[in-house]
Amino acid sequence: MKKSLLALAALASLGSVSAAQAQSNVTIYGLIDATISTVNHADSNGDRLTGIPVAWFSGNRIGFRGAEDLGAGMKAIFKLEAEFVVGTGEMDTPGVLFNRDAWVGLQDQTFGQITLGRQNTLARDFSQVYGDAYGSKLGLEEGGYTNNNNFKQLIFYSGSATGTRYDNGLVWKKVFNNGVVAGLGYQFGETAGQFARNTTKSAAIGYNGSNFVVSAFINQADVGNGIDSSLEKHKSYSLGGSYIFDLVRLNAGYFHYTAEQGALGQRKDNAYTVSAKFTPQGSFDYEIGYQVMKADNAAYNAAGTSTLNAYADASGSTATGSGNKKTLYGSSFYHLSKRTELYVAADYMKLSDGYRVGSANGFKNQTEFAVGMRTRF
Repeated sequence: MKKSLLALAALASLGSVSAAQAQSNVTIYGLIDATISTVNHADSNGDRLTGIPVAWFSGNRIGFRGAEDLGAGMKAIFKLEAEFVVGTGEMDTPGVLFNRDAWVGLQDQTFGQITLGRQNTLARDFSQVYGDAYGSKLGLEEGGYTNNNNFKQLIFYSGSATGTRYDNGLVWKKVFNNGVVAGLGYQFGETAGQFARNTTKSAAIGYNGSNFVVSAFINQADVGNGIDSSLEKHKSYSLGGSYIFDLVRLNAGYFHYTAEQGALGQRKDNAYTVSAKFTPQGSFDYEIGYQVMKADNAAYNAAGTSTLNAYADASGSTATGSGNKKTLYGSSFYHLSKRTELYVAADYMKLSDGYRVGSANGFKNQTEFAVGMRTRF
């Protein structure tokens, strides 16, 4: 922990020194999102839990972003970003300081941007446009989904061998002058003698129109746990977009996912989402969304209490189930300023047939309600 604090202090010092240099800069930034939530069916008795969970909408973070002008339109860039839990102050991922981002790269007006290190999956960046009601346009910047709630699920179809962020990732993106945005992603598996193990390959394309955005991706990960286990090929593709009618933004998308699960056979998922964001004049905005996840022959975790997320290793599983997970959600934000806002949000999740969610503790539905505050610096 002391080493982590020293590293942060050194980077903060670097920011103050390099800010004085014309050819390079380092920016220190962050976000704090504090949520109070209440959830039913929080244990096997169906009891309610009220408290301060991991933030609902945004992972709490402190980050360092830098760029150096190399001339002729080229820049060297980097990003280091750490996530913490606001309720306790602890690291979000114990023992990992920069668990959100740790990458370096080059940016050029001609060839685009290439980055190497831990970073968002390419599919995540392109599907955030329509994956929930809170997306943005396509670009070189990373894009996200909401952080910790029952409607943060479609993000897993945009995953990799290491979740929704690449470890050891290599990503290329380019924004063309005609509005087209394209990208390629690759994750190195880091297994001696087995080059394909735990690798991920992705391609994506999209278009930013004057009042609409469309995008699509294809994705494959060869997942395996241990030298002797066989590789499971996980594949997904998705298509969706957003359309802006004056004060309303409508979003819709489709995800298809298949996974080899060894002796358990193939899993096949189809998922759909529709959502809307209403931004009237004034300080409020409003969001509503609905999503359906249909899983066929999906492996459970080793305990049998939860259907595995897409791209999870199923080699330790012994049983499967088929069913649906449907979630309705809504929220409202009150903007105190451009950087600070208050929010209320709620969702209702309903499970059918063999779809299981561990947090529901065997029940077929769950309701969450939350209030919170988010600020950026």
